[in-house]
Amino acid sequence: MITQNQSQSPREWAVEHFGGAELSHVKRVDRAVTIAEAMAESPGKSLTQMFAHPYDLKAAYTFFRHPEATPDNLQAGHRERVLCEMEKPGRYLMIADTSEVLCTETGEIVGLGPVGASKDKQIGFLLHSVLAVRWPAESNQAPPRRPSVEILGLADQQYHVRRPRPGELKPNASLRRILPAEELESSLWEKASRRIGPPPNREDVVWVKVSDRGSDIFDHLCECKKQGHRFNIRGRQDRVLLTEDGKRAGKLFETVRATASCGEVDLELRSRPGQAARRSRLQVSFTPLVLRAPQVPGHGPGAREPIACVAVRVWEPNPPSGAKALEWILLTDLEVTNFEQACEVAQMYATRWLEEEFHKAIKTGMDAEGTQLETSAAWFAIVAMKSVAALRLIEMREQARLTPEAPAESSGLSQLELQVLRARLDKPIKTVGEVALAIGRLGGHLNRKGDGLPGWMTLWQGWQLLQNLVEGVLIARKLTNSG
Repeated sequence: MITQNQSQSPREWAVEHFGGAELSHVKRVDRAVTIAEAMAESPGKSLTQMFAHPYDLKAAYTFFRHPEATPDNLQAGHRERVLCEMEKPGRYLMIADTSEVLCTETGEIVGLGPVGASKDKQIGFLLHSVLAVRWPAESNQAPPRRPSVEILGLADQQYHVRRPRPGELKPNASLRRILPAEELESSLWEKASRRIGPPPNREDVVWVKVSDRGSDIFDHLCECKKQGHRFNIRGRQDRVLLTEDGKRAGKLFETVRATASCGEVDLELRSRPGQAARRSRLQVSFTPLVLRAPQVPGHGPGAREPIACVAVRVWEPNPPSGAKALEWILLTDLEVTNFEQACEVAQMYATRWLEEEFHKAIKTGMDAEGTQLETSAAWFAIVAMKSVAALRLIEMREQARLTPEAPAESSGLSQLELQVLRARLDKPIKTVGEVALAIGRLGGHLNRKGDGLPGWMTLWQGWQLLQNLVEGVLIARKLTNSG
């Protein structure tokens, strides 16, 4: 995240990201900082595990029940830091995605709604996050790997609870007919753009919204244009196209797939359920086009302006046996006039996996789904803080890719953590890359030359062991001082 001044202690990190929380009493801000410090020291642990003293535990529960402890208030200082960083010259990706957070507790949680398959009767909420990263001025990583990026933090985060589906509504009927537009899940995309607001009115600052097929909503594209956000999203709707003079010009998918390849590129594809990670040779094409606006109920044709953009198609003509062929049809209003620019659009979209890793870090690494609180409001509050803490987990691996030769002291670990890591592995550990490999080794990574960097989950397991070792050192010091 921005700046980890890198021998920051957990306390310094907590002050940096939660000292600006918008709470009316300074003691509540202090309590937010204390809780954040405990989360940084003990990621993934419950409140009862984080606080040994009953007073601190009771104060934490009281804090999360306070009406001022909303996600927007708690993350205010963090988000302000992120947006201030995004006002500096450069290009920034705003990677957006929605994830379901399930309630794994058996007790009743007031204010949650249905998630997952209706037959499972699970409850929880939707978490819509916008992760801001700095795109490199010059590619620091040629294909097949995507460029390494600097993770800035959360530009926005929304919490959405689904209403139970009315029993009289037919299974395939749309909720659009009964719910106000602002309450629909699909509105989260455009609301995020409005909440973030426009970038500085300067040519040297570019904000690009990057998202998956769920965001292919015409109102979302319109809001991006209105706010001055460029967009790079994966198309899902087979939209009608128009000529420059407004006549129908066919459909999106057929037109794009008829465009000849302008070159080929190798890309490393990450693993997915049922599919191993692999390197693939892909074809690339780009097609300038104009998207016709869908007709709005109650309004005639032409109620909304069409949107001019470029469709970048990336596809795999010869997938390995048994593997599903990859195809991305990316809609963007970035300038694409040659093969290199089309490849950069594809690499920007490939960076979207960071958002998926971020949500995994919240739910698996920080155990957001096992929170033991009694109301949705309290649940949202603790997840808001855990979300910022989770960034520390994914930022470690990304920084190892970005600056592997930087001094170990700039890795984000405290001096004590580095000392313990060096002692545990009996190695000097001089660089950021060596720090990542060392933590991965604690998590089971073999550190062979051909293995590459440890994956996020391996780093997380190593991080947990390192925190246990550090806690043991601190306890030993107390025993020594009291003896």
